[in-house]
Amino acid sequence: MRIKAIFLDFYGTLVHEDDDILPPIYEEIRQSSSVDCDAREIGQYWWKSLSSLFSVSYGDAFKSQRELGLQSLTETIEYFQSGSSAKQLIGQQFEHWMRPELYEDTLSFLTTFSHLPIFILSNIDTADIAAAAAFHGIEVTDVLTSEDVRAYKPRPELFLEAMRRCGLKPEEIVHIGDSYVSDVGGANKLGINTIWLNRLHKRQPQGAKPDFICHDLTEAEQWMLQAME
Repeated sequence: MRIKAIFLDFYGTLVHEDDDILPPIYEEIRQSSSVDCDAREIGQYWWKSLSSLFSVSYGDAFKSQRELGLQSLTETIEYFQSGSSAKQLIGQQFEHWMRPELYEDTLSFLTTFSHLPIFILSNIDTADIAAAAAFHGIEVTDVLTSEDVRAYKPRPELFLEAMRRCGLKPEEIVHIGDSYVSDVGGANKLGINTIWLNRLHKRQPQGAKPDFICHDLTEAEQWMLQAME
């Protein structure tokens, strides 16, 4: 395998997702809800609402992640007849996006492959990625977000723009990400090699088949070095 460039997801791949931030938000909504519900239901409804907005947010209809997050949380609060403030609650998530916890294997991985072009491809807004990267001293060849192409993964726009910038063919690139749908599915459709970074040991979904499955970037690094020999 001749890998000449690496595409990387950001949250859930290089830095922690907001998994610890969200449950308290669900619980606060539940406590002020006037309907019988549990925190899990609230989380599921919010994600379903957000996902539906993602699917129609592209081109002229594009909205930023922050806009979609606030809109979907507002819808969720209204659905569960809660007295919570969407703007106040989602501020916790926005703060996390700018200062997420760094995975301990991230900087080592980036150092090992510093001789290759490395592109971060993220659905989170540009300003948040910039703040988080600066916070942890993460330096890569380029950072592309949904705002740059006015579309979200798994749509092809982010991947196509990254390929345009690096000037390489799909088979010369590997994309690493934790989302089976957005990362593996999106990259696979374009013929890009994929690594599913399954840090949380989730069950493998049906659909796209990654070239490799690993549980941390150290595993990914070892596989790539062997594949590139």
